[in-house]
Amino acid sequence: MLTGKERSYLRGEANEMNPLFQVGKDGISENLVKQVEDALKARELIKLRTLNNSMYTSQEAAYELAEQVNADVVQIIGNVFVLYRKNQEENKYNLH
Repeated sequence: MLTGKERSYLRGEANEMNPLFQVGKDGISENLVKQVEDALKARELIKLRTLNNSMYTSQEAAYELAEQVNADVVQIIGNVFVLYRKNQEENKYNLH
């Protein structure tokens, strides 16, 4: 669970990022979960977009994906959301 200060720091870090993945009409498939899992392992912080033709709202997609990959939802704005999961071996973001 992230504190307000950690969440604020991560929002700033994610500000310049482009979305890596999109949740579309296929919803949250096993393939998308695997790709998000790999991206979180490599980057810790990723941005995703929910397309208008998706059967999920951004909030639904964010929390469902976060639960499946054991990540924290950092922020949801419009159709874009940010997920964070700390990498135990190689920590890129110093959260204290």
